Amino acid sequence: MITLRKSHNRGHADHGWLNTFHTFSFAGYYDPEQMGFRALRVINEDRVQPGEGFPTHPHQNMEIISYVLEGSLEHKDSMGNGTVIRPGEVQRMSAGTGITHSEFNHSQDELVHFFQIWIEPEIKGVKPSYEQTFFPDYEKRGKLRIVASSDGRNGSVTIHQDVNLYTTLLEPNEELVYIIPNGRHTWLQVAKGSITINGNLLESGDGAAISTEDLLTIFSREKAEVLLFDLA
Repeated sequence: MITLRKSHNRGHADHGWLNTFHTFSFAGYYDPEQMGFRALRVINEDRVQPGEGFPTHPHQNMEIISYVLEGSLEHKDSMGNGTVIRPGEVQRMSAGTGITHSEFNHSQDELVHFFQIWIEPEIKGVKPSYEQTFFPDYEKRGKLRIVASSDGRNGSVTIHQDVNLYTTLLEPNEELVYIIPNGRHTWLQVAKGSITINGNLLESGDGAAISTEDLLTIFSREKAEVLLFDLA
């Protein structure tokens, strides 16, 4: 079964400095039928104006992944980390017992466009930690590159949950087949471009929840960037 989550049906808020879309219930957007999918709790697509951002705020017991599509995102946290995240990099922050952090557009003249993803952890109260890794484009072209996993395999960032996050870059008219492991579920999120999955059209900002399927056939109608979550 494939359930589409179209971009225009997402929660949306435009604060001037921040234009944000919420795939699942978040902040002022609440929909009891859109509270997440399996352990996946938040997918926010944010566009932040130059020099603007989120002042220091707390988090607890959540695995937080930042995935930058355009521009640069400046991160500071109570663990002493101060970094800039750019396209190709994946940042993972385990909030655990509690952290504070801020996120700002690092540029004074360019927009930053990124996904912030929250995954509920398997266990609560872990020691907060941070990780940031660069994945070059050639590792993602025409194939699925694992970028986050519970065991950190193949250089992926490590999360405290049985989730495998893959990303791919597709040229027009490319096809990719993903065999879904028995008993697993999948969420697909289109970051850029236009694709079909098992014949269903998905465009930029669209997502899809997939259960009780054996495989996914991903076909790019145009150049595309896609995130695929493999979930227990």
